[in-house]
Amino acid sequence: MRGPHNIWRLVRTLATMERTGAIGQVLEAMQAPPRLRVAARILGWPFKWMGLRGDPDLPPLTRALTALGPAYIKFGQVLSTRPDIVGEEMSGQLKYLQDKLPPFPTAIAKAMVEAELQVPVDELFSAFSEPVAAASIAQVHRATMAATGQDVAVKVLRPNIERAFRKDLDAFYLAAIWIERLAPFSRRLRPLDVVAHFEGVVLGELDLRLECSAASEFADNTAGDAGLIVPKPVWSASGRTVMTIAWAEGIGLNELAAMDAAGIDRVALGARVLQLFLSHALRDGFFHGDMHQGNLKVTPAGDLIAYDFGIMGRIDEYTRRVYAEILMGFIRKDYRRVAEVHFEAGYVPPDRDIDEFARALRAVGEPIFGMEASRISMARLLSYLFEVTERFGMETRTELILLQRTMVVVEGVARSLDPHINIWQVARPVVEGYIRKHMGPQAVLRDLLLTARVLARFGPKLPALVEAQLIRAGNPGAPVKLLRRDRAWRWWPLPAIAAALAAGAVLARLF
Repeated sequence: MRGPHNIWRLVRTLATMERTGAIGQVLEAMQAPPRLRVAARILGWPFKWMGLRGDPDLPPLTRALTALGPAYIKFGQVLSTRPDIVGEEMSGQLKYLQDKLPPFPTAIAKAMVEAELQVPVDELFSAFSEPVAAASIAQVHRATMAATGQDVAVKVLRPNIERAFRKDLDAFYLAAIWIERLAPFSRRLRPLDVVAHFEGVVLGELDLRLECSAASEFADNTAGDAGLIVPKPVWSASGRTVMTIAWAEGIGLNELAAMDAAGIDRVALGARVLQLFLSHALRDGFFHGDMHQGNLKVTPAGDLIAYDFGIMGRIDEYTRRVYAEILMGFIRKDYRRVAEVHFEAGYVPPDRDIDEFARALRAVGEPIFGMEASRISMARLLSYLFEVTERFGMETRTELILLQRTMVVVEGVARSLDPHINIWQVARPVVEGYIRKHMGPQAVLRDLLLTARVLARFGPKLPALVEAQLIRAGNPGAPVKLLRRDRAWRWWPLPAIAAALAAGAVLARLF
């Protein structure tokens, strides 16, 4: 981690940041003291000539990151999903980070496909095009399966990309260590945690089998969703460095004129984008984490197509219930209930004043609900909500940050299709439907059945566990001897325990 290569890489990084003017933005985001900002500029100026020039037409930070290469481009993309760390302004700039690099030769791509799949490309595909898209980690070719005639997209990792990323990751960790040592004020940004989060995201994207798995799961979950197409992977033609997935043709969601010419109802499409996202997050707990216009298209028939499953979000059942109750509480303007949900979930420390928290939530919700319907923003509400909860001691939860970031993107897509969309009106039936199904009488019965299933699995072991505890305590006792003689008695605790848990669950739901 401390080798000469890493030190040289960091020196060139700092020189590039200085040459492109990005260093000022970074110090601003870190809230560096004025003296440190002046010192950094003075110290960085002599090394400016060592930095890369980059594209002068890009904003300073995106200019620096694109000049430094794929790992830095991807790092900027990941940071764009963390406005809690870099701030809203920089997050917005990074969101538009250019993610296109010159493609590598098709001959190399074919050689990588053959090496990964152990089958000649000409045997596997009857056609294999030049690159149709090239990004920081991989590029995509259009092909036709020789055996079935199916049109597919073949995604191939860039050569030696994993080794290049690992070298830069070492440099990132070294930089994070020194930043925390030399700039204590930066610890609120948790530099080491940020790099660790980036490493997890990138290493997952560098194994295309994981993206295949995500695409397959997402396709299975959404098979019954009307008006949505999720291309399925072709497992027999996929591996660690190659991913083959069904080809789906459509109009980009940023091509408004083309959609109008095709007679597509953009108002209905905007509502569908938002409702599908909320349905996936609440119903499945597994949602597309990068739903910008580049990853969404629409067929001439009006069906939405989703692409690129490298970034997916997952939230557990309990978090989904909490999230739904929070949204429903705001929809109904029941700020006291929203506050109670935060305390019940443990998001806000119990020593804080719940009434004061409820008042703060009212200050968040009322101004937004007072706006004209077309200006009401769920994304703005979630942003303000996280600001308030942070003031009340709520720790950052990565899965909720990704959910918030995706909500911001999805809302932007929906508004680009229908500038007059009423976000709350569109979202309400999805949230209410989830609450009826997952927090009403059906949910109580489902929870009781799950409890009974767990007891049935562990029930036969309870007498042996009790016996072991009594023996360790030096008091075997007559009940244990009785249980030894009559195996039928091994089931005696089950009815009592099941009844107690069932009663507790019902009372908890009622009161």
